[in-house]
Formats: sequence, structure tokens, C-alpha cells
Amino acid sequence: MGDQFFDIILFAMIAGFLVLRLRSVLGRRTGAERPPPQEPFARRRLETRPDDKVIELPESAVRRAPEPDSAAPIKDEPLSAVLTQIQIADPSFQPQEFIKGATAAFEMIVGAYAKDDTKTLRPLLNDAVFADFSSAIAERQKAGHRLQSTLIGVKSAEIIEARLEGRVAFVTVKFVTEQINVTRDASGAVVDGGPDKATSVTDIWTFARNTRARDPNWTLVETRSPH
Repeated sequence: MGDQFFDIILFAMIAGFLVLRLRSVLGRRTGAERPPPQEPFARRRLETRPDDKVIELPESAVRRAPEPDSAAPIKDEPLSAVLTQIQIADPSFQPQEFIKGATAAFEMIVGAYAKDDTKTLRPLLNDAVFADFSSAIAERQKAGHRLQSTLIGVKSAEIIEARLEGRVAFVTVKFVTEQINVTRDASGAVVDGGPDKATSVTDIWTFARNTRARDPNWTLVETRSPH
């Protein structure tokens, strides 16, 4: 009887030791853990049919800029202060991750615009920008023109402006890219640009997001060219 009691105590001690080891390795959830950071510009789920066209630039066709140093501070102090305010409002916001996502969105939007793919553009743009893009596409189609756009490379992408209006954050990115843009008429003749004419293009795009929304995606709300 004494030996059996001793065995029970010994097994209980071993079980307790194993539980402690597992907690030390796996950790113990308390309910106060921070949620994993959300990916900016996460790809939206779109209902598709077998005949739908999904526009994505092939990786081999795009020469990306070097990955930005995530530890590099923003030198502009007023801009850095606003970005800090956005991070306080939305802890998942990280400037360097935002730049990566904005660059991917830029590539997708440029590709979809060239393909007249308004279905892909719709969830990426706000109403005003979508109306502008749709109008330009409609005019191109009415003229019987077709745009061929090749994004050769992204030379640079940097945040140049930011502001927080209530719950809505606005972040402006300057993209410097190398592109080949060719517009052809119905017969295939070139009416603008050229297949061998690479140009450096600078675009300034502003993205916005409600920092309290569950949706992690940012929306393009303004486009402009440098003065």
C-alpha cells in the first residue's frame, strides 16, 4: 500500500513537471495578447467565374526596387510625428511594410488600367478615382485604342506626406518607375509612345484607411503628378 502511494506521488510530480515545461516552451494564453499585425493592402477576396481575367504583372516583368531598410528612420521630423500618430491609432501600421504593400498595389492598378479591367480596379480605388479611371478607359475604348503598358522597374517608392483626420489616415507615396507605354489604334498602328521607348515616370498617390475598420486594406483616393 505504501509503495502504491509513493508511485502515485511520483507520477503526479512528473506530470506537474511536464506541464511546467510545456508552458515554458509554448507559453500560456491570457487573453491579453496583441493580435498579429495585419498585412496592408491584403488581397481582397473577389467572386470570380471561369472566364474572368485576373490581372497580375508577372514577377519576371517587374524589376523591383531594393527592399527598404525597416529600421531606417524617416528623416522628416513632422512627417515622422504624423506617422507615429497613425501607428498609435492603428498599431498594425508599419511604414516600411506599408511601402511594400503600396508598391504591390501600384503594380496591380497600372496593370488593370492598361487591360481595361474595371472589376479589379473597383475595390482598390475610392469612388472619385474609380470614376476618373473608368472615364479614361471608356474614352480609350470609344476611340478604338488599346494601351500596352509594361512596368520595367520600380526605381523608388517613399512616403512624402501623411495626415490623420479623425479616424481616417492618409498616406502619400511618391513612385518613380520605368515604363514602356504604347497606345495603338484599331489597325494596330502606334498613336502614342513606342514599344522601344522606355520613360521614367513619377506618380504621387495618396492612400486612405479608417484606422478603426477591421478591413486592413488601404484605398487609393488621389493621384497627381509632381509640380
